[in-house]
Amino acid sequence: MAVTVAPQAAPAPASRPRITAYTAERFALLAVWVLLIAGFGVALPDSFLTWGNFSILFASYAPGALLSLAIIVPLTAGDFDLSVGATLTLSSCIIGVLNVWGGVPLPLALLAALLAGIMVGAANAFFILWFRIPSLVVTLGTTSLMTGLVQWMTDSSTIGGIAQGLVTAVVGGTLLGVPYAFYYALATAILMWFVFEYLPLGRRLLFVGRGREVARLNGIAVDRVRAGALIASAVIATAAGAVYAGVLGSADPSSGLNYLLPAFAAAFLGATTIMPGRFNPWGAIVATYFLATGITGLSMLGIPLWVTNVFNGGALIIAVMVSQLTRGREASDIG
Repeated sequence: MAVTVAPQAAPAPASRPRITAYTAERFALLAVWVLLIAGFGVALPDSFLTWGNFSILFASYAPGALLSLAIIVPLTAGDFDLSVGATLTLSSCIIGVLNVWGGVPLPLALLAALLAGIMVGAANAFFILWFRIPSLVVTLGTTSLMTGLVQWMTDSSTIGGIAQGLVTAVVGGTLLGVPYAFYYALATAILMWFVFEYLPLGRRLLFVGRGREVARLNGIAVDRVRAGALIASAVIATAAGAVYAGVLGSADPSSGLNYLLPAFAAAFLGATTIMPGRFNPWGAIVATYFLATGITGLSMLGIPLWVTNVFNGGALIIAVMVSQLTRGREASDIG
């Protein structure tokens, strides 16, 4: 007697929910950013939702965006660089001291700031790699050293009157209504994205960050990659200092510390979006301006100043937590 077996329906593809969830995860922060803008727009319809407000926001937070991009380079290789804020301050103050007080032409002042940034990155790399001191300790020490050096250079005073050429190059013109400062950060993000995604150097950075011993056994010069990441971080932070000096037209000896915490929050929050589980430049840019939108909106609502610190600190804790959950709660050997 023949037995007839009813054909079974083909199982639904298992990958479809995973793709949907991953897509939602990639763009969740963008959606929350849109909702945040809409919320502040309802609360402040006459002042928040204006192109002038967003133009100022994009320009004024360009140094912070550059600083978050500087942070993710060594983070990708498994190192912390806490000195980026002090490097920003050192850069802007070198430009101010040489150009305003010393009468040095602006191009030479910018070159001096760049050389100082390279020296900072090289010094960090030397102590971290040669003496095997944790990056947290070394960069915290260089932060204190540079802070004292800046206070000596500037006599703890703000230096105004930086050459108009820098101000013009940073905020003197606009493209699509947005000052040039924003596009410097955008161009840096594009360059970093290209390196991370399409060049062997970017793959080496990621490989070193995921496992230094495995990378070393595969023939990667781990110390060279880490040194390059630390120097690149200092160079980008130096550029952030030049942009900061151009935005304000002055050099403030305490400016960098105000950007440091939001930049770290943006770096880790950015690792939860666009390319979840990886420090990536597009995520850092989105996270920077997401946090900037929150701070700007709260300030326009008249929230007390201390709320800004609470907002930034809470954002950093939540960003690190979500970043670890995205990575599957892997133990981190950063620092």
